[in-house]
This record gives sequence, C-alpha cells and structure tokens, in this order.
Amino acid sequence: MKRIIYILIGLLTFSVSNAQQLETLINEALTNNPEIQKFELQYKRASEKVNEVNTIPNTEFGVGYFVSEPETRTGAQRFKVSAKQMLPWFGTIASRENYVSSLADAKYEDIVIAKRKLMASVSQSYYNLYANKAKQEVLSENIKLLETYETLALTSVEVGKASAVDVLRLQMRQNEMQQLKDVLSQQFLAEQTNLNNLLNRKNDTAVTVVDSLMMPSEDFEINSENLALHPELLKFDKLYQSVEQSELLNQKESSPMIGFGLDYINVSERPDMNFSDNGKDIVMPMVSVSIPIFNKKYKSQTKQNELQQQEITAQKQERLNTLETLLSKAINERISARISYKTQTKNLKQAKDAEDILIKSYETGTIDFNDVLDIQELQLKFQMNQIESVRTYYVQSTIINYLIQ
Repeated sequence: MKRIIYILIGLLTFSVSNAQQLETLINEALTNNPEIQKFELQYKRASEKVNEVNTIPNTEFGVGYFVSEPETRTGAQRFKVSAKQMLPWFGTIASRENYVSSLADAKYEDIVIAKRKLMASVSQSYYNLYANKAKQEVLSENIKLLETYETLALTSVEVGKASAVDVLRLQMRQNEMQQLKDVLSQQFLAEQTNLNNLLNRKNDTAVTVVDSLMMPSEDFEINSENLALHPELLKFDKLYQSVEQSELLNQKESSPMIGFGLDYINVSERPDMNFSDNGKDIVMPMVSVSIPIFNKKYKSQTKQNELQQQEITAQKQERLNTLETLLSKAINERISARISYKTQTKNLKQAKDAEDILIKSYETGTIDFNDVLDIQELQLKFQMNQIESVRTYYVQSTIINYLIQ
C-alpha cells in the first residue's frame, strides 16, 4: 500500500511541501475513513468465528426419578443420572477452522480493495481541486487583461478611434468571465466537501492544493501482467479456496459421530436380607454412533459447491475483462491528454503572438477590438483545455495505479 502512495506522490512534479500535502491527505483518509473501518471490523468479526467453530457439541446431562420404583434382585431403583458427549469425526473441527479462516482471508481482500479505491478517490478529488483553482486563476488573469484592453478602448474612444460599443463588449466579456469564476468557486467548495468526507472530517475544512502541476516529461512504466494480481481478482481466488474448504468440511460432516456416556442408577437395599450385592448401585458406560444413513443433504451440498466454483470462475473472468477494458481506456485517455496538452501549448504560443501583434497595432494607431475579444476567447479556451489535459493525465494515471500497482 505504501508503494502505491509513493507512486502517486511521485507523479506530482512540484515542491516537497505540496507533495507532502497529498500524502498527508491519503494517510489521514486511510486512518479515518469509516468505510475502511467497516471492512476492518468485518474482517475481525470473520476471524473471531474461528473460536466459535472450535467447539464440540454440548454435553447432555439427564436426571430421572422413578415414581414407581422397579424392584430388582439387589433392591429397588430410586433415581437415574446420565451424561453423554457426542464427538465429531476426526478432523471435522480442524476443517471448520480452515473453512472459516478461508472466509476471513477473502474478507481481508475487501480491506485492500477499499484502501486502493479510497487512495484513488482522494487523489482524483485533489486533482479536481487543483484544476478548479488553476482555472479560477486563469480567469482572474484574463479579467485583468480585459481591464487593460478596456483602458485602451476608452483611450481610443476619446481620440475617435473606437466606439463605446467596443467598451461595452469588453465589459460584457468581463462579466461572463466573472460569472464563470463564481461558478467554479462554488464547484470548488462542493469538491472540497467531497474530499473532506473521504477523510471523515468537517465539510468546511480548508484544503490546500498545489499552485502548479506540470505534464511529466515521460510516462511511468506499465506492466499489464500485474493486473492478474489485482485484489479484486485475488478475492475470487480466495472465495474459490473457501469453497474447497467448504467441501472438505462437508465430507467430514457426512462421516459418523461417536458418543460416549455414563448412566448411574441408585439402588436402595432390600430390608431384612443379607447378601453381597444388596443395594449395589448400577454404573453403565455407553458408546453410541450417529450415522448419516440418509445423506442426500451432503450429496446436494457437494453439487452446490461444484456449481459455486464454476460461478466464481466465471465471475473472475468477467471482472478481469472489465479491468482490462478500464486499463486500456485509462492508458489511451492518458495518451490523448498528453497529445492535447502539446497541441494547446502550441496554440497558446500562437495566441500570444497574435496578442503581441494587436498591441503593436495599437502603438501604430490601429486596433480592432473585435479581434481582441476573439484572441482573448481563444487564449482562454486553450488555457482551460491545457489545465484539463493535465488533470485528465493525472486522473488516468491514478486509475492505472489502482489497476496495476
């Protein structure tokens, strides 16, 4: 689990303090998340069942009083005390323990799966917060840029080189950007609440995210063979093994049970008679055998176990196909994100060049504020797409890590 955390942190190409922030969030989530605690308690409860099955059937005690005392040669029988203990066939208790332990092993995989999913959810929420914050900063920068252009437009209006309509258009564009920024601010709070819930802390707890997040120069190595060792698939192996243990237990329980007992009968002395065994009590050891002659129940259980193993095998293959699809999709989307990032970088450079040309045009006394708005809109679009490409890259990397690490 620590290895996955380090890989997630290693993706972040920023300062150690910011990297520590995500690692701290992940560790806090693993410690406090109630879902993890739920699975851990379920595992402990399943493990405790080993002590429950490590028992033998109850010892039977019986006491009887002869209302009508039967007479025997040695005297009248007054009351009877009996004790009986049935014992399962050799190895039955051990088979029960093995079966329950195998179920606990399968339950443990739920903890591993839940922790992986939680780490991925925390990381993805963190990247969403970063992207949201970065977009707000871009909007702030563009609003300031439009304010600069608005000043230029007002100057141009004074000298008759622009109309008041150009100024209004620039102002309306600023209003649109401010609206978008306000919406992003509300979305940030919603995502922050989501992250705080994952960490099981107050919803309004402030979350600090990284200031800048760059596209890595190269992708980390992907070993698709590790997918076969994913805990979601290992759980099916553990379940398959538990069915095997269930069948071994079924075979043991279909064997006879042996019982040992002892009967004690109190005999009173016969009056006015003198012989060696007068009033001698009766002690009778007993041995009994419980044989499941009608064993249709156990044959049916064997058949059910066979069908359950086939079902588990089919479920595992189905899940493997799903995980392979998710891995392929994540890999391809991450490649697409890198391609998109490179394209947006080129577009941003060209938009900047166009902006410089407009500034120089103003210096020569000519400027078209419609072109200003068009270039600014394109520049904002490219910046937003670039941020989204970075976010997508890291989110897909998180999914890949969840699947193969």
